[in-house]
Amino acid sequence: MKNYKRKKLFDSLWRVLHCKPNLIQAVVGPRQVGKTTLAMQILDEWNGNKIYEAADLPQTPSSNWIAEQWLKARLLSKKKKQETLLILDEIQKIPRWSEIVKKLYDEDHRNKTPLRAVLLGSSALLMQRGLTESLAGRFELHRHYQWSFSECRECFSLNLNEYLYFGGYPGALPMRKDEERWMRYIRDSLIETVLSKDVLLMSPVTKPALLRQTFGLAVAHPAEIVSYQKMLGQLQDAGNATTLVSYLKLLSNAFLAGSLERWSGSRVKQKGSIPKLLVFDNAIISAMRGRDYKTTKADKVSWGRMVENAAGARLYLAVQALGGNLFYWRERQLEVDFVIQVGSRIIALEIKSGADGKISNGINIFVRRYKNAEGIIVSNYKNRVEGKIKQIRLKDFFAEPLKSIGL
Repeated sequence: MKNYKRKKLFDSLWRVLHCKPNLIQAVVGPRQVGKTTLAMQILDEWNGNKIYEAADLPQTPSSNWIAEQWLKARLLSKKKKQETLLILDEIQKIPRWSEIVKKLYDEDHRNKTPLRAVLLGSSALLMQRGLTESLAGRFELHRHYQWSFSECRECFSLNLNEYLYFGGYPGALPMRKDEERWMRYIRDSLIETVLSKDVLLMSPVTKPALLRQTFGLAVAHPAEIVSYQKMLGQLQDAGNATTLVSYLKLLSNAFLAGSLERWSGSRVKQKGSIPKLLVFDNAIISAMRGRDYKTTKADKVSWGRMVENAAGARLYLAVQALGGNLFYWRERQLEVDFVIQVGSRIIALEIKSGADGKISNGINIFVRRYKNAEGIIVSNYKNRVEGKIKQIRLKDFFAEPLKSIGL
């Protein structure tokens, strides 16, 4: 994994570090997806002055630590008369970090100091809060999510079924042959750290136990449509639906789980609709449920949910990057798993874990009702086109989700 390069993410960051305007480059994402590794790869290839420092010290440094590193970079630029790359890792650990970064960046901007700054943090929530509170208009955001199937296949030789169970946390994948160890790592080092530390530091949580229950509910019902009233009925000391909505939002910002609204063609009607739950990586589901790979794969209903959830998670992240939105559609007994809206394009997707190429009434009626809508079925059936509906094989979809559906 050390030498594996996430090329699209690398190229995106590399390009903006070599062009104008010179903005702060902030890298956010879940824990243990290789943000620091990628930053070190950038550092290795940088032809010029460079400094890498991490705030992950025995004692939490003060904001003076940031000023000291920044001053070293400035002096290096002045001494060698060339641009300096400054990478600061784990910066979210420093209290009021964004305020001092704003001051230093504004000074550099006025003085035209040749310095390029990259900020990384293991707590995506604390990074996002600092960026939005103090650094508006001064940064570009690079979202580094859990690894895709293509990346896991190239680096770890995972087949599709293994990816659908073990997910995309690269630090855990070398442990997958020992499933109990792999599960403990996901639960203890990743999930527990986010729930007990990151989320609680990000926002006041009046009922931490309810937050955990909400997370547990998402894990128990991935890719399922569950009304808030039904959720409240399954939770202890649940409060109200507004609390659940806010906790799902927190879990989404922490890259753990979230929800989709129902598509109706009207934003007014969509707001407040019954949500469809999504877990952002299948490793979370597998580790929390504690069922091994063979048992999970043998359960056709559970495996179908795993396939649909994995597809939804990849679409959610990819469509968001395009400025689009992801929904689901249901009307009485008719349903479409996912509806993508990007600009004027509307794409209805149905995800199947088997080889059944049958076109459902739901997707048929949807594309007839919305004249500009396209229909896509993703399954283990062969690639083909029937009228307005296209069929794509699962392995082709997961290899390149957006390209496979024409986005």
